[in-house]
Amino acid sequence: MSKVRVYEVAQKLNITSKEIMDMLAKYGFEVHSHMSTLEDEEANLVMNYYKEVTKETNTEIAAVTTKPTQKKLQKKQGKESDMIENKNNQPETNEDEIKIIQIPASLTLKELADKLDVTATELIKRLMKRGKLATMNQEIDFDTATELAEEFDVLTEVEEEKDLMEEIFGEIIDEEKDLEKRPPVVVVMGHVDHGKTSLLDAIRSTHVTAKEAGGITQHIGASQISIKGEKITFLDTPGHEAFTAMRLRGAQVTDIAILVVAADDGVMPQTIEAINHARAANVQIIVAMNKIDKPGANPDRVKQELADQGLLVEDWGGDIICVPVSALKGEGIDTLLEMVLLVAEMGDLKANPRRKARGTIIEAQLDKGRGPVATVLVQSGTLQVGDPIVAGSAYGRVRAMIDDKGRNVKKALPSTPVEILGLSEVPTGGELFYVAKNDKQARQVAEQIRAQGRVQMIGQTPNKVSLDDLFSQIQEGKMKELNIIIKADVQGSVEAVKQSLEKLSNEEVRIRTIHGGVGTITESDVQLASASGAIIIGFNVRPESAVKAIADREEVDVRLYRVIYNAIEDIKLAMKGMLDPEYVEKVVGHAEIRQTFKVSGLGTVGGAYVLDGKIVRNAGVRIVRDGIVVYEGNLTSLKRFKDDAKEVNTGYECGVMFEKYNDIKEGDNVEAFIMEEVPR
Repeated sequence: MSKVRVYEVAQKLNITSKEIMDMLAKYGFEVHSHMSTLEDEEANLVMNYYKEVTKETNTEIAAVTTKPTQKKLQKKQGKESDMIENKNNQPETNEDEIKIIQIPASLTLKELADKLDVTATELIKRLMKRGKLATMNQEIDFDTATELAEEFDVLTEVEEEKDLMEEIFGEIIDEEKDLEKRPPVVVVMGHVDHGKTSLLDAIRSTHVTAKEAGGITQHIGASQISIKGEKITFLDTPGHEAFTAMRLRGAQVTDIAILVVAADDGVMPQTIEAINHARAANVQIIVAMNKIDKPGANPDRVKQELADQGLLVEDWGGDIICVPVSALKGEGIDTLLEMVLLVAEMGDLKANPRRKARGTIIEAQLDKGRGPVATVLVQSGTLQVGDPIVAGSAYGRVRAMIDDKGRNVKKALPSTPVEILGLSEVPTGGELFYVAKNDKQARQVAEQIRAQGRVQMIGQTPNKVSLDDLFSQIQEGKMKELNIIIKADVQGSVEAVKQSLEKLSNEEVRIRTIHGGVGTITESDVQLASASGAIIIGFNVRPESAVKAIADREEVDVRLYRVIYNAIEDIKLAMKGMLDPEYVEKVVGHAEIRQTFKVSGLGTVGGAYVLDGKIVRNAGVRIVRDGIVVYEGNLTSLKRFKDDAKEVNTGYECGVMFEKYNDIKEGDNVEAFIMEEVPR
């Protein structure tokens, strides 16, 4: 597309370059001189607009922009002579022919033109007559779009927002004949250190705890076991309260929740959280009373505490199954699993394996050798190697599937957890995945979701992340912010660390996670931290040496952790450093006014005797008369004989003058005090 200079446009219109530059600046064109260039299309629009404005009278312009409601009234009354012809000679429409279209809250001129079945150039001309210039790819708001549509006798409605995934893939209702029995999905929940992982170890004959830093389960795992020819799928949820979001997600995809309660410890805060999450997810609860073999075990107390939370066990006339177990000795495990199968049988759990698979991303991580790896739980249909899938903004073709025992499998039936390879990026844990028709559809859906998310993120972020903006926000809100960037080995850890640290926010300091992601700490992370005054928290990741050097040069604080408690403790210390210090008053001395002198031009000077401590020149003072404070302020002068003194100690006399106060009397007591800073 060719370009034309501003002065050339001015010559064609027979006006000065200054006039055309003023007009262009008025309508948003960035022109710096008469040598600036315009696209041909833009130049033609400007020239057409200028010619029309100079030719048309105000009445004619007003006639073009007459509201369609006026048109309708004129038509209805039969005033054919007063009707206004459309600028593009469109045939007149009857009231019955007026269309109604649905449009989003904002859209481009090109999209609106397509919906109105007119050219984008026609809409641009209409906008120019209103004193606005816009390109065909420029977004306009709903009100502007409505006004433009009315000029073509088209009414508009706000388009109802739909879940993009549900809109494309929809909810398929399976026929009863297609449904087959599926294994139950079980989540193990409970308080930290009550033996959840140990119980799963006993069930799966594995040793997950030994691999975890600090002995705490840091990630969600999924596995499947067989008992009496039946399968049960287990999700292992972490025990620390920092992982509340992960535990909640675990409960939402499950059928049965095993609530582990230590017989010697009873119901604890996280036990109550687990109960609430299981109820919210509408899953059946089975209580596994662990550590029944310990000397301090008290089953009756545990049952009473469970009853207080609304869980009445069968022994006490309720409907909650309670199984005493010992994960350490392996006692009661078979009974517990039988109860799981019994509850699953009562629940009549079924799914259709003969359809395109859909399910949930349980966990996802970036593997150095294999790329994005996601642990998925198939909830309906059958997932096969080679299927094109989409999960949020991630898409791809399933290149390989590995089951919980590390074996490669070709397909995964409902309620089966598998690890899949082949995604374009690391999906978010808890995201739903769908099998698409083909690679093209999967990619298009992912790109639409990514674009949708970008728009939402821009809308929710009022300002770009910069130090200037942050400082102004702090000043306006009188609140300090500690910005944090979190990088972890898996998505679940990012969420957990974020939630745990943001809980530390208080009235004075707010913790704000400006970015969280999976994978090693990169140069872009350091640049973002430098621009926003953030610190970087690395959880089970290490930065490369080059990145570390950049961080040192930019003076960005990078903290690396393997256990979440240490990260919480360090952030607490950082917050303490940001808190405004507290000041405590400390009395340093008392003096008595024994004589007063009136000095011309100065005021009243008090002759004082220091009774105890000392009187300091820069100290605050208050005058007490008959037990009542009559003045509180500062000293303007402290003298010993004729010389200025910094301080006067016990047993010495001094002359004192007070700031803006002369009404001192003999017998007044003077109390000197200082404000001492106390660290928070």
